[in-house]
Formats: sequence, structure tokens, C-alpha cells
Amino acid sequence: MASRRNFLQRSFNGLGTLALTSLMSAERSVHADVANPFAPRPTHLPRRAKRCIFLFMQGGVSQMDSFEYKPELNKLHGKRLPGTPDVRGELQGRLSFEHVCVGSAFKFQQHGETGRYISELFPHLAKQVDRLGFVHGIKTDNQNHGPSTLHVTTGSQFPGSPSVGSWMAYGLGSENQDMPGYMVIQDPRGAPVNGAAVWSNGYLPAAHQGTLLRAEGTPILNLASPPGLSSRRQREELEQLRWLNQQHLQDRDDTGELEARIHAYELAFRMQTRAPELVDISQEPEHIRKLYGLDQSETAGFGRQCLLARRLAESGVRYTLLVHGVQINQHSWDDHGDVKGRMIRHSREVDQPVAALLSDLDQRGLLEETLVVWASEMGRTPFKNGKMTDKPGRDHNSYGLVMWMAGGDVKPGATVG
Repeated sequence: MASRRNFLQRSFNGLGTLALTSLMSAERSVHADVANPFAPRPTHLPRRAKRCIFLFMQGGVSQMDSFEYKPELNKLHGKRLPGTPDVRGELQGRLSFEHVCVGSAFKFQQHGETGRYISELFPHLAKQVDRLGFVHGIKTDNQNHGPSTLHVTTGSQFPGSPSVGSWMAYGLGSENQDMPGYMVIQDPRGAPVNGAAVWSNGYLPAAHQGTLLRAEGTPILNLASPPGLSSRRQREELEQLRWLNQQHLQDRDDTGELEARIHAYELAFRMQTRAPELVDISQEPEHIRKLYGLDQSETAGFGRQCLLARRLAESGVRYTLLVHGVQINQHSWDDHGDVKGRMIRHSREVDQPVAALLSDLDQRGLLEETLVVWASEMGRTPFKNGKMTDKPGRDHNSYGLVMWMAGGDVKPGATVG
């Protein structure tokens, strides 16, 4: 008959074995995730949205000339701004000097069943207004483009943090195993402030950084096979490389990085077939091309970006970042001067393509599963420093960012802030 000591000893050994089995199983699961970082993962809470398209307007969109109706501002045009006791920092400093209010040069009208006021600059988007939910008065932590751009796209004004798309790809994986989970389509005229840091993976694994689609030539850098290398020959070389890597994996611990590299080779091989097909919009019917404004020089650039975003969403890519605006120049929304003329130019480039994206997603049954977000890195001031000029502009305003969202679980017509 077993003694109490033997009974407890065997029991604890058994519990230890169960714990060890569980730990080894968890370790295998972790390695499996490392080997395939884009494997789909369930959400913690049920959500309709399965993917996101983030529309980033580089430079700081003027909220008073787009989505924020301020009739009192026009009455104050040319006058000093009344007291603003809650304003601090750089903005407070600017208000201490001579300044004048700048009313909006554009008419606002109510649209849709929600009666939402929208500037005349966005006639196409105004027709989609009942799909949109607005968030007003978003504050960023910095008045300057570099830190503020990082704050909106990564959650921190300091370099080194993962972008929102990287977190989504890391946490949810991707439904498309032939493409990266995070794609970036920047303005064909150039890069935004901070460049690739806007879609950086930060301290997350490198597999989760954004993959840039180029406007011309090979859509993804280094994607095309070398001249003279057939697909069959490339497959044979890849199989040989896989065998060598598998040999190296044996009898070694902490092999996550190598397993991820093996997966990256496989993904790159699959992308050589899938990516060119996805970005080839020449097969789109003429009415879709016209819907996005590809037949007009002003809208063709961002229209292509939006159409590509729809195709990527349709294929199961988890997160797509679209950037409109280049650094801080005439192509950005940084309108320190001639806000009227520049806002006309900016809005004309994006209004029709964005509205087309929303209606196209909806007619394909994709909008309910796709969260579409409009953002910029800051808002603009309702005043300008100095005296009134013929073509006044607006300065930086980290207190006035306006964002809107559509699709997914967004409540249509909602207004917050």
C-alpha cells in the first residue's frame, strides 16, 4: 500500500507533467505564430469590421473650411479673436501677438437625413454624409508636423512606436496569405513627413511594417524575378533554401527569427504572382474608372490610390494606409497662405475618389466589414497672425483636428466632441 508521501510525490509529478505539456504546447503555438505572422487571429470581442482603410491627409486639413460649420467666425472676420482661456503653449503665444480672425470663404449646406453641414468643397462626399460618424476637437501633443504626424499614425509623437496598421497586422493577422497584412499607397508625387516612419513596425517584429506600393514600375520593390530566372527554377532554389534552413533549425532553440525569415521567402514567392494581378487596374470596367475620377487629371492620382485600396480590401488585406500630400509643400494641406485657393485644389483631388471608395465598398457588400477613417495630423487656426491680407491662410492648431469614420461598427450620423 502506497504511503501518503509516495501518493503526494506521484501526484505532484503528474501535475508537473501536465504543466510542462501545457508550456510546450504554448511554445509550439508561439513558434507557429512566428513562422506565419500573418495567420488570421480571432478578435477578443465580436466586431463587424474585418479590415481598415486609413485615409491620411498630410499637412493639417482646415476644419473650418471642410467639416466644421462656424458661422460666428465669419462675423468676426478681420477682428481679433475673443478670449480663449483654455489655450496653452504655442497657440497661446500666437494669440498674444497681433492677429485677425479668418472666416471661411466657402458656403456650408445641410445634407442627408442627418442634416449634417458640409462645405461646398466636398459635393461628392456630402452625398455619403449619412454613412459618416464625426469626431471633433481631437488634440495632438505637438504643434509641429513631424511629431504630430507620428502621434496620429502611431499614438506617440516620438519615433520608435509601431504604427496603427502594424498593431492590427500583429494582433489580427491577415485574411490574404499571398500578400502582406499591411499595405501603404502614398501620394504618387512623393512621401509624407517622416517618410517610412509613418508606417513603421517600431518594436514589433519586422514582418508587421507597412509594405509600400510604388506608383510606377514594379509595384513592390525587389518583387520582380531576375532576368532569365524561370518560375520553376526559382521554386527549386527556394525549396533548396528551405531544406538548408530546416537543417539549421534542428537541435536549436530560439529559432523564431529564422522561422519568420523562411515564411518571408515563401510570402515573397507567392506575392510575385498575386501582387501584379492585384495592382493591375486596367481590367476594371470603364464605369468604375470614371467613378473614381481616373479620367480627370485632378482626381486620377488619389483615385488610383482609392481604387487600389478597394481591391486590397476585397482580397483580404487587413490594413491599407493611403497618404495624400507631400512633405510640407504646395501639394500638402499645410495652408499658411491662400487657404481658399489651396483648399479648392486639395479637396478637388480627393472628394470624388473618397466618395467613390465608400459607395463602391457598399455596393460590393464590403463597407460593413471595412472601417474607413479620414484623418490629418492637426487642424488649423481660425485666425492668422498679423494684419489681414488678400489671400490669408491658417496656422497649426493641435486642438482642432476633425476625423470621420464610416463602415464597420460606426454609428452613421454620429457626432462626438
